Amino acid sequence: MSVRIAVLDDYQRVAPTMADWSGPLPDTAVTFFDRHIADEAELIAALDPFEVIVAMRERTAFPRAVLEKLPRLRLLVTTGMRNAAIDFAAAADLGVTVCGTRTYEPGTAELTWALILGLFRDVAADDARMRTGGWQATVAGDLDGEILGVVGMGRLGARVARIGAAFGMDVVAWSPSLTAERAAEHGARLVGKADLFATAKVVTVHVALNDGSRGLIGAPELGAMRDDAYLVNTSRFPLIDAEALRTALTTTERPAGLALDVYEIEPLPADHWLRTAPRTLLSPHMGYVTANTYRLFYGDAVDDIAAYLADPSAPLRPLG
Repeated sequence: MSVRIAVLDDYQRVAPTMADWSGPLPDTAVTFFDRHIADEAELIAALDPFEVIVAMRERTAFPRAVLEKLPRLRLLVTTGMRNAAIDFAAAADLGVTVCGTRTYEPGTAELTWALILGLFRDVAADDARMRTGGWQATVAGDLDGEILGVVGMGRLGARVARIGAAFGMDVVAWSPSLTAERAAEHGARLVGKADLFATAKVVTVHVALNDGSRGLIGAPELGAMRDDAYLVNTSRFPLIDAEALRTALTTTERPAGLALDVYEIEPLPADHWLRTAPRTLLSPHMGYVTANTYRLFYGDAVDDIAAYLADPSAPLRPLG
């Protein structure tokens, strides 16, 4: 009998073209799911026949309650090397091997700058105005000479910081473990958290989500921002306190603009308050959705599956 492989959350219906799913995987049957299955019971029923599942990042959660009801599952591959939506302890208890893929990093940094530029130049509003017969109505700000505040100086934050310096911005950075030396390597100055939020024209967030970083940006940080400052989050939504953000957008003038590519619930419900919130520029989690990223994700996933099927004890890419 063929090994059955499920590829989840292929929203754009491109997964079949981003890797060779046949040659390296003989005697397998691959099913591509192009819609998100949010209901847990429906998800379990849909995935029950499969021995291998390929998950796209954290789009679908695999808690113990789900994994326990998938007795045929032997291998769970997630794109990327982190996935907070998988219960690794449960997978280990149930004998399910979990592994990841490499990640192509420029995409998210590039989208971060698309959003920053979109806020500065009011691109979405100008486009809408042009389509209804309008013309110039606002005066844009300038990046050159402004302060870019980078929260988190990992690989993505460092890339964003370097681009900010190329635009002529004064780049400052903060994270709990950031050193002055690390910041300087990427053209930034280490400052305190309060100083960053109080002085930056743009605050961009590039921190991994964990118990210590959840709610990292709350009412004090939002309230301290300049009245003309922008906040950009292409990392994880829960880094920002949702209620504090909602209050700030609806009852105050800070931040002056908010750009988001990540949300607490994805896909974002059609009636979610963020869809009508003022001063917002919203992107549907597109930071990593690029052709190079997908080719790497799905190509590595095929390699992982082929290696596992050849030898279930073979070492695969463990998640970090």
